[in-house]
Amino acid sequence: MGLPRDPVILLSAVNTKLRDFYPSLDALCEDMQARREDIEETLGAIGYKYDDARNQFV
Repeated sequence: MGLPRDPVILLSAVNTKLRDFYPSLDALCEDMQARREDIEETLGAIGYKYDDARNQFV
């Protein structure tokens, strides 16, 4: 199963996966065969940016 396309649902899904399963966005992308750039662009469009220290989009 891939990641959701809707930005708000994507935000929730990615932050939950980062919190529960992955030590970094790169690890999530590698495991889910997703492009980091696509996730960052989609979430950036609704005002969110990945924070390495928190391992979440804020």
